[in-house]
Amino acid sequence: MNAPTDISMKTDDVLRVELEVFRREHRDLDESIRALQATGTADQITLQRLKKKKLVLKDRIALIEDRLLPDIIA
Repeated sequence: MNAPTDISMKTDDVLRVELEVFRREHRDLDESIRALQATGTADQITLQRLKKKKLVLKDRIALIEDRLLPDIIA
């Protein structure tokens, strides 16, 4: 998650790899959050931190997707 957010200098191939890595991390965080909530063993601060990481990943995923799949006005 320490990848630079400036994607302007990255190739599409690098962005596709990063996109898959970020999507996998996002899914893993989602599963972790669900598991912690189901067991009731996590404190609220831990859950908040995991959710914040998940949101950061979601933003990075959206940024890369916008770069790889730009909107085309027909």
